[in-house]
Amino acid sequence: MALTMLGGFDLVSHGERIVLPPSAERVVAYVALHQGPATRPNVAGTLWLDVPEERAMANLRSALWRLRRPGVEIVDATGDHLSISPKLAVDVRELSVAARYWLDGDAAADVSQLHRLAYSRDLLDDWYEDWVLVEREHFRQLRLQALERLSHELAATGQFGRAVDTALAAVASEPLRESAHRALISVHLAQGNRGEAIRQYCIYRQLMRDELDLEPSNQMDALIGPVPSMAAERVMRAMTGR
Repeated sequence: MALTMLGGFDLVSHGERIVLPPSAERVVAYVALHQGPATRPNVAGTLWLDVPEERAMANLRSALWRLRRPGVEIVDATGDHLSISPKLAVDVRELSVAARYWLDGDAAADVSQLHRLAYSRDLLDDWYEDWVLVEREHFRQLRLQALERLSHELAATGQFGRAVDTALAAVASEPLRESAHRALISVHLAQGNRGEAIRQYCIYRQLMRDELDLEPSNQMDALIGPVPSMAAERVMRAMTGR
């Protein structure tokens, strides 16, 4: 049984998609993202902010009853606590655990999971509740940090194609994030492609000027070194089509 939350909500058991009402989907998602068991009042109070506590608890009981209807074990309810079934594989949990272990230097990290980060989407990208936005940002930051470091390590082992793809995934996810652009420029420089590095630097510099009226940091300038004015002009002409 598998739950996908990167992108949209999708629950599959034995190859068949399980369709749940929105209230039940929210309960499953919240419990799956919670660190450890969640109390019923906490779940009800978060998911039904705008109703009295008694009504919120009734809504939660109704949602939990609906979860039993598909005939599969999704949420474990033990007394006042709710937790996700250990039989349910959750994509964002698997990737988050792998990324955290790896970033912390833990030998138990599942490195094979990390390459999925380059192709993963935002968490529940069509949900807009406050608690979802917080969790989405947590995963986005973790993903970006892991992608940047992974690109450096791939380049260090000579896997330049994968390193470029990984760094580009970080840049695409957050175009104004300087560390993502530095990761990509570092790969180009490691591969000996100074022209590509200068091109990426000029793209980033122009983006910062246009969007934020800012210049690249000293750290970025130190990485790229002096940029010949002629090279910069050629890049800008190519970007503008002039």
